[in-house]
Amino acid sequence: MKIYVRERTKVGEGVRQPRYIVLAVTGGDLKVYAHHWRKTELEQIASDLGAELVYLSPMPEDEHGTKK
Repeated sequence: MKIYVRERTKVGEGVRQPRYIVLAVTGGDLKVYAHHWRKTELEQIASDLGAELVYLSPMPEDEHGTKK
């Protein structure tokens, strides 16, 4: 099982809010009820499920909203 996550874009440094969003889950049946997650929460869930966490790299600012 793999859990794909990325950092949220509207959370600044030092802000005490969850930083990650779960984008997709493959290879298993997992229901997700929260929108934003802390890294420790994601690591605990992945550990309990035997899943791999895949951190996606952020898209550069100049590519946001552009069509190819």
